[in-house]
Amino acid sequence: MRVPNHIGIIPDGNRRWAVDQGMTKERGYDSGIDPGLQAFKICQAEGVKEVTYYGFTTDNTKRPANQTQAFVKACVDAVKILSREDAELLVVGNSESEMFPEELRPFTTRQKFGKGGIRINFLVNYGWEWDIQSITNNSRSRKQINEQIKSSDISRIDLIIRWGGRRRLSGFLPIQSVYSDFYVVDEYWPSFKKEHFYDALDWYNRQDITLGG
Repeated sequence: MRVPNHIGIIPDGNRRWAVDQGMTKERGYDSGIDPGLQAFKICQAEGVKEVTYYGFTTDNTKRPANQTQAFVKACVDAVKILSREDAELLVVGNSESEMFPEELRPFTTRQKFGKGGIRINFLVNYGWEWDIQSITNNSRSRKQINEQIKSSDISRIDLIIRWGGRRRLSGFLPIQSVYSDFYVVDEYWPSFKKEHFYDALDWYNRQDITLGG
């Protein structure tokens, strides 16, 4: 099987899942932490070299305060859990904003944990406009553009998997995702199953990758 080097994960549907379970919306975020660890373990086992999680965006912070506090806490907890694994971890987002959690500032430079190995990127308080705002009109080459974006340490994404049934990128790393294959899981993120991930890998294996050629 042809395994993607870099997988992007959009873990959507936490609030809808909570409502279906008879809970208030903010309760859904905590239930999305364990699926993130399961997804990492699969990537590790299958030889994926890099994985990027979409934590929360600058637009997400406009939600009610109880929901904002819940998804910020879930992201902090998830990053701390992943820091106990063999990985090279980086948090990318607008750390100058008051919405960026203080607990994650040490992770804004890539750090090696355990034996290192797989690269994990976690987007926290991320906005696509914030990411690309430094690109100038004189940026002609792909190399120049890649060097100027805030997420320059994140490589091109081969496969993006989005849970929750929605067919949109929601501003997810616009430069790195330009040639990504996009796979949608209709079930909500807290209902994560290993089959979701392996179905996505099987689908990717059957795609014709041309990169415009």
